[in-house]
This record gives sequence, C-alpha cells and structure tokens, in this order.
Amino acid sequence: MAELDVVGLLTSPRNRMDGRPADGLKPYDGPEHRDSVRVRAHKGLVGDRYFGTRFTYAAVTIIAAESLEWLEGELGAGPFDPMLARRNVVTRGLDVDALARHEFTLDAGHGPVRFRSLTPANPCAWMNVVYADGAHKALRGHGGIRCEPLNDGELSLGPATITAVRALEPDELRRRVATAPTS
Repeated sequence: MAELDVVGLLTSPRNRMDGRPADGLKPYDGPEHRDSVRVRAHKGLVGDRYFGTRFTYAAVTIIAAESLEWLEGELGAGPFDPMLARRNVVTRGLDVDALARHEFTLDAGHGPVRFRSLTPANPCAWMNVVYADGAHKALRGHGGIRCEPLNDGELSLGPATITAVRALEPDELRRRVATAPTS
C-alpha cells in the first residue's frame, strides 16, 4: 500500500480544448475544479464530458503533479498549474505514468475505487499553449494515464492510498481495446 495525496479534481461538461490551439481555450463559466467527485463503474466521473461515452476505457485521466514540476525544470518556465493539463485527477506522491497497462485501487477516504488503465494519456499540442513552447514534446511519457473505473465510488481531495496494483497481460490489453463499447 502506498500513500499519496489527491491534489486536484476536475470535471467539465464542455471540451475547452476544441479546435486549434492558437485559438485558445473555449470559455466556460461553470465550476470545473471539485473537492470531490462521484465515480460510476464503466462510465467515468459524473458531470464530466467523457461520462458514459463509447470509450469507457479512457473515461478518467490521472496525472502526477510531479510531472508538471519536472516540466517546469525541463523548460525553465513556470510555475505551472497542474489543472491546466485538463486531467480529471491530479496526485502527489504517486508515479502515475508507471500505472499504464495496470489495474489498481485508489481510496481517498470513501472506500476503494478500482481502475483499469490501458493507455497513457498522451499530451497534445495544447500543452504548448497552456504551459510553454516545448511542453507538448517534453510531456511525452509524462502525461499521465487514461482509465476505466471498475466500480462506483467517490474520490476527494486529500490523503489517499493505492493498493492492489496488477499488471495487465498482453492478451488482456488487446482484447479490452478491441472489444470496447462503440455506443
């Protein structure tokens, strides 16, 4: 069991990084940063634009705050707000990128929530806009992970634990992506 902190939670009903990065973020005047979020099995985070979409295996994104701190040093810029990466969950004290292609349980004090991560959350060109030139390229391999929640639960800001980390077998990875729901 590893201890960590959940330092950021984000849900947004709107894709604010739509179109060309040069055009800037789309406006949205509602709340996006949360103190807690409800998680629904195979659907995602309640209130998020990816909730219940056909790509359930990528419904929740997680990134380590340390990845953005590393980026500051790499680019000689910052400080960077980790929430600008637009990941749903920001942690501190966890090597998030190492969890790609794993199942794991995250408990933020409301009971365990099991996740399956099939793919990394690759950065996009928007990172150059919200952080600094070169962020898109530098964040490759440090952009976090995409996950599917496997049970209902709740996540909140504050101390958390991660347990039951299990690497997925190669044939399980192929089967899961190939059989992902399309509607």
